[in-house]
Amino acid sequence: MAEERSRRKFLSTSAALSSAALSSAALSVALTGVPAGADELGDRGPGGPVSPQRPDPELRAILREIDERRIEATVRRLAAFGTRHTLSSQSDPVRGIGAARDWIFAEMKKSAEKSGGRMTVELQSYVQQPAQPRIPVATTITNVVATLRGSTTPERVYVVSGHYDSRCSDPLDATKDAPGADDDASGVAVAMELARVLATRRPAATIVFAAVAGEEQGLFGARHLATTYKAAGTNVQAMFTNDIVGSSRADDGTRDPRTIRLFAEGVPTSETPAQADLRRAVGGENDSPSRQLARFVRSVAENDATGMSVRVIYRRDRYLRGGDHIPFLEQGYPAARFTEPHEDFAHQHQDVRVENGKQFGDLPEFCDFPFIARVARVNAATLWSLATAPGTPEDVRIRTSRLTNDTDLVWRRGSDPDLAGYEVVWRETTAAEWTRVIGVGDATEARVDLSKDNVFFGVRAVGKNGRRSPVAFPTPLS
Repeated sequence: MAEERSRRKFLSTSAALSSAALSSAALSVALTGVPAGADELGDRGPGGPVSPQRPDPELRAILREIDERRIEATVRRLAAFGTRHTLSSQSDPVRGIGAARDWIFAEMKKSAEKSGGRMTVELQSYVQQPAQPRIPVATTITNVVATLRGSTTPERVYVVSGHYDSRCSDPLDATKDAPGADDDASGVAVAMELARVLATRRPAATIVFAAVAGEEQGLFGARHLATTYKAAGTNVQAMFTNDIVGSSRADDGTRDPRTIRLFAEGVPTSETPAQADLRRAVGGENDSPSRQLARFVRSVAENDATGMSVRVIYRRDRYLRGGDHIPFLEQGYPAARFTEPHEDFAHQHQDVRVENGKQFGDLPEFCDFPFIARVARVNAATLWSLATAPGTPEDVRIRTSRLTNDTDLVWRRGSDPDLAGYEVVWRETTAAEWTRVIGVGDATEARVDLSKDNVFFGVRAVGKNGRRSPVAFPTPLS
């Protein structure tokens, strides 16, 4: 009896999904002009096509402010510290990681001064005890963290980072030159330029711009940042690391100046055994929060204003390698890594030298500064679109209490003051991207005349400004 009352309540809610009081099945017919659940779906199924989110004038103005010359100056200044090895001097004012740390902190403070008090900058330090093989002695590791507080939903946080430590051929050599222009002054330059440009803006959510240390020795700085957020219960809805984003040139000399790779894991790093069992039962190996994040990046950052294509790579990182997004994945936060399209390993992790007439070493002369600026625009388009849209919907579920060939979705209403409503998206299980969208207004339930056995569903929030959130992939609700 209770189940029947619940079912009647659900059907009553579904009947009010649009201003015309259409059920979601009828709504899909109205949108497509063909019966929902047609035999050949593709572009003929319920809903309209999913379209990219085009940059509005405000975002275009932000992207125009990104300054290639400033980015180049940042990369060259960081490379000029000689080495930024995590084990190098903390106190030398000219050379070593301490000098780089202090310079980054001072530059971030300059950006914060233009924020009207909304941006704060801190040195986040801790002592890393010996951790073999790359931390032989107790070492202070310091992150430089600039936080631009959101104006309406500050509890929602988005993080962008680069690592400012560097290394040469020997990962324990803290004295030899290690300019680290590409790896990873380029990523730090992206984070610092975004901090400068966005400091004067008022995003709804909080954006964090971080330069972390200890990456080359074992992702220590990023791990400290991620665990600090987790311990505080911080709602980090996305994290991006920019690591090796300085060159468009491959080791064979070919160039790809309009593509950036984005590494996004499938099976979540933090997945529990129970979650793994559930995933095997319902699918979703290609629908982790990080994959939804990658789809979002492509929808907002592939356009004429960035001039870039985002090549999503379906793995956590490069083959047997890792970066600063991994500690965030370990804490259950959605995270992904930006990396240049093809690497030139003669200019990474190499002693500066000339060998058989060839220059080795990670020097600024091998960077492509217009390329780094375009990567910064991809990041800016992504972060601004995230921080000015509603948050990703929470507690999205598929009802499983009845066996039918349609699908009932339910979710929790968000608290964003600028929330306008929700959209249900779906795609064939073999499709890489969401292909169809059904608007459901401000309802928190929807019935779609498609079988959950045959397609994948998701739900995204829509703001009053028209911006969409990343998609939330549903779990079962019995």
